Amino acid sequence: MSAPHCFTQDYKSMDLGERRPLHRVPWFIAGVGIPLICVAFILPDDSPAPDAAPLAEPVTVATTEAGAVAELDAPEIAGNTGAGDVSNAPGSAATADPEPFGERLTLTIRSGDSLDRLFKRHGLNRTDLANIMTLDTARKHLRLIKPGDEIVVHVAENRVLQLDRQISLSEILSIRRADDTFAARIVEHELEAQPVLANGTINSSLFLAAAAAGVSDRVIMNLVGIFAWDIDFVLDIREGDAFTVVYEEFWQDGKNVAEGDILAAEFVNRGERYRAVRFQDPSGRVDYYTPDGRSVRKAFVRAPLSFSRISSNFNPSRRHPKLNTIRAHKGVDYAAPTGTPIKAAGNGKIVHRGRKGGYGNTVIIQHGGNITTLYAHMSRFSKARIGSRVKQGDIIGYVGATGLATGPHLHYEYRRNGVHMNPRTVKLPDAEPIDANYMTAFKEAAGPLLQQLDHQQTLVAADTR
Repeated sequence: MSAPHCFTQDYKSMDLGERRPLHRVPWFIAGVGIPLICVAFILPDDSPAPDAAPLAEPVTVATTEAGAVAELDAPEIAGNTGAGDVSNAPGSAATADPEPFGERLTLTIRSGDSLDRLFKRHGLNRTDLANIMTLDTARKHLRLIKPGDEIVVHVAENRVLQLDRQISLSEILSIRRADDTFAARIVEHELEAQPVLANGTINSSLFLAAAAAGVSDRVIMNLVGIFAWDIDFVLDIREGDAFTVVYEEFWQDGKNVAEGDILAAEFVNRGERYRAVRFQDPSGRVDYYTPDGRSVRKAFVRAPLSFSRISSNFNPSRRHPKLNTIRAHKGVDYAAPTGTPIKAAGNGKIVHRGRKGGYGNTVIIQHGGNITTLYAHMSRFSKARIGSRVKQGDIIGYVGATGLATGPHLHYEYRRNGVHMNPRTVKLPDAEPIDANYMTAFKEAAGPLLQQLDHQQTLVAADTR
């Protein structure tokens, strides 16, 4: 069994003179299977944000009005040499090549561009392009281009001397002329992973608190995704709620080039404390777990879409808005614009897809444990058919107003053994915990990260006395 990928770091103190500037860069997209909720969570409050408690040793801190960010020491993460038609020696750090002679051009891909069209527009030798594209490594990384991509070319007398394209944060495709031929290789640039601790208290909105703490929208949305199974970030956020997050920043040549994953996080909602730690087991599975090894995921999500508001709650005695009679409302209505994607609340099989009386266009999914979920008033369906297996988060249709609906919304029902239950309050079954064989490795990985959360909790408690 291979050793697990553990996210332990040595969080020793770092002298202020060694601290890098805490500027932020545009975030990079990474796919996750966790629901994102795009709402500003505004709370009425005109009082100024209190000063954040400064972080004491062992971390270095930059405080803000409503939060703090601390950089924590961590070992460097060095990239290995990539393989191309010509590659650097295995295991050796890439050294910068001398700047070639000739004119340096930056070619920006436009909509509808091909490499041939790009070379033609800039008056470059297209025979050189044809020769370059005979190289396997070059063809692999130049075959697909999209608007906004940049390619750097050095030319002299209409001949290409060198062509470079950034293919990832740490990799550059580098093609060089040698007489009348070309050689391609992947050049690796080292990335240093720097763990950062940030915390904030909510006074008006989660996003304003995050901004005051120096935390980007990307990180805070990932934080929302981690705790979305336990906290309704649309309706449950209150003034005084607080968060602490430890996440990675990636540095290259002294510059902050990207944000990485959240390593550990804590959210205090209405006095209740939730914690999560990221862990990758030896099989390669990555997930977030509570300190005792339970997955923070649940088998179902509370709200299977991004919604504007709840237009009607679960209510056994509700008066129907169209029929004007007392008719139990056995689900929750989520108001959202027509066309908003509706996602499967949990893994299961589609057992109904079509019109269903006043429900209009409806999908019903059969889950394990004799649980079914119903999604009504859809404007249209996804490609999934009756009998199709779907996973939590798969799109099954789109918001509409078909059937007895007064406006576009999703009517969502949750039934266990045929009995309707309130989707917002029903106790949801847990997802699978960590495999018992990996529990020791998880405890070793989670320990230092939980210590950082404990340390921050102690500081906040001391500051409020």
